[in-house]
Amino acid sequence: MPFKLTLEIEQMKQMVRNYVEKEVEPYAQQIEEDDKIPQHLVEMAKELGLFGISIPEEYGGIGLSVIGKAVVLEQLGRTHNGFVSLISAHTGIGSSGLVKFGSDELKQKYLPGMASGEKIAAFALSEPGAGSDATNLETRAEKRGDTWIMNGTKHFITNAPVADVFTVFALTDKEKGAGGGITAFLVEKDFPGFTIGKIDKKMGLRGSYTAQLIFEDCEVPHENVIGEVGMGYVSALTILGEGRVGLAARAVGSCDKLIELSTSYAKERKQFGKPIADNQAIQWMLADMATETEAARMLTFKAAYLIDQGKKVIKEASMAKLFASDVFNRVADKAIQIHGGMGYVADYPIERFYRDARITKIYEGTNEIQRLIIARQVLRE
Repeated sequence: MPFKLTLEIEQMKQMVRNYVEKEVEPYAQQIEEDDKIPQHLVEMAKELGLFGISIPEEYGGIGLSVIGKAVVLEQLGRTHNGFVSLISAHTGIGSSGLVKFGSDELKQKYLPGMASGEKIAAFALSEPGAGSDATNLETRAEKRGDTWIMNGTKHFITNAPVADVFTVFALTDKEKGAGGGITAFLVEKDFPGFTIGKIDKKMGLRGSYTAQLIFEDCEVPHENVIGEVGMGYVSALTILGEGRVGLAARAVGSCDKLIELSTSYAKERKQFGKPIADNQAIQWMLADMATETEAARMLTFKAAYLIDQGKKVIKEASMAKLFASDVFNRVADKAIQIHGGMGYVADYPIERFYRDARITKIYEGTNEIQRLIIARQVLRE
């Protein structure tokens, strides 16, 4: 990968690292216990421009490259994953569709507020009957004059209870289906006929909320169509592809933090008169954790680099998401083993990372789906 981080990205990296360590980390346990992100942390993130990292400068954002965004998400991944999810869902799949495919009018109307963090974004594709099979949408939109009437239900939508704008995918031509019959819309939370359902209780990601979206004759202006009518499924694949690189970067950052915590503990914890770090069994676990994390980092930044070069990265993005999420889960498991009973106690961060790691193998495309995508590309090539 013939690239070097620019001075701007290096400075952004250090700024986010400082913010994470000095401001967010002291509240990580509170977020876990309260299931709520302190508002002052959100306000600081806004001031730092973190909600606008993927939005072009002309609309008030920072407009980082995909590599730059991966660097930022890697640093954010070092802290509470629920907190990170609020920002990454907004800057990733929540806003990238509008940035890539929206009309100039839509961008002018919505992106400045999204860049400042005043308008939080969410991405709504999954449904009760359409998870991995995203072509099986039942949410429908019918055009009546200059308005689309939307009916259906989405579920497991990250940021749903706090979001102001939603990229929503609906079936607009049943006969065409995914081949030209799915359209993307930008829906505001106050549009008539749109309500948020019950907040989900989850295993992890405390402070990050998911919920159902319910559309009952929801009225969406025609000008809020994102891209071309019928091309929503193609847009979704593009949005998810880049989003998977961001998810991988977050996972790498979490692995880095777990390795640091495990290394420190192994040096301090003594058994049989010596630090457990002296034991080969512990050393081999640390070696595997470090090696796999570095491999995940390389896959992630290769995919990011290729996107910035304008290349198609269907295979590479899936490889990064698949491997980084698997590594995150393995690293978290080894971190608990190194910490022993202390790793299983909720007062310490290891247990939290372990629970938070599990969802990374499921959302934004299960790892089984990633393997199918990779295999198809390999066979095609």
